[in-house]
Amino acid sequence: MINETLADAESRMAKSLEALHRDLNTIRTGRASPALLDRVSVEYYGTPTPLNQMSNISAPEARLLVIQPWDKGVIPDIERALQRSDIGITPSNDGVVIRLAIPQLTEDRRKQLAKQVHSQVEDAKIAIRNVRRDSMSDVREMLSSKMISEDDERRAAQRLDELTKKFVDEAESIGKTKEHEVLEV
Repeated sequence: MINETLADAESRMAKSLEALHRDLNTIRTGRASPALLDRVSVEYYGTPTPLNQMSNISAPEARLLVIQPWDKGVIPDIERALQRSDIGITPSNDGVVIRLAIPQLTEDRRKQLAKQVHSQVEDAKIAIRNVRRDSMSDVREMLSSKMISEDDERRAAQRLDELTKKFVDEAESIGKTKEHEVLEV
């Protein structure tokens, strides 16, 4: 039972790190990346549809994203969605494709993005600690219902602490790497 609880905690902590990776990929650095547009949804026949499900997104150059929609009639809708999004880039189209020229980041914008990275890393660490809290509560429940001994509870708590430290350290490492990437000129 304890092993199941620990395995569940580990998988949930790993999912928190995966979510952190996904979130950090959408933060703009100096380079063009199709992942920047992962959060953009387009009103498509009355339904919000992710942009990457209705077009081909590529980065032919370091500072250029090209969006080639499968249905040319949605180009104005895609432009509207891009202007409403928080990426801060004005789209230009030629009737066939939409181009997003990624400008150089200013020092202030780099600092804002670094704060955003830090905030997302903190959120991931909180999620990891919440998993630890939930698992500890499960272990204490097992102890109170006499399913495990106090020694087992202490060992489980120690293993949970080690797991938590490992995942929190990994989240910090991921955050430092992304922060360095954002602040790099």
